[in-house]
Amino acid sequence: MKSSTTAIGVTVAGVLAASLSLSAQAVPDQPKEWEKCAGIAKAGANDCGALDGSHGCAGQAKADNLPTEWIYVPAGTCDKIAGGEVKAVKPAKS
Repeated sequence: MKSSTTAIGVTVAGVLAASLSLSAQAVPDQPKEWEKCAGIAKAGANDCGALDGSHGCAGQAKADNLPTEWIYVPAGTCDKIAGGEVKAVKPAKS
């Protein structure tokens, strides 16, 4: 019984170590650039004013995924999101 308990403990420890190692690799470095990505913002969760000038503040998107509402995402991400369209790129703050 003791050897099976030890084997289970070693297996669990191995799985935890492997998942920690993978998660450490999966977290990207701080982005060097950000993209203004339109068409993916959720209602009330846009980053700033609408592209068409209908409002000038964050959090005022009336519906999900409007083509004039945007959020900043790390450069290279927007094109990977269904419905996303890059409108501008800016450098990240150092």
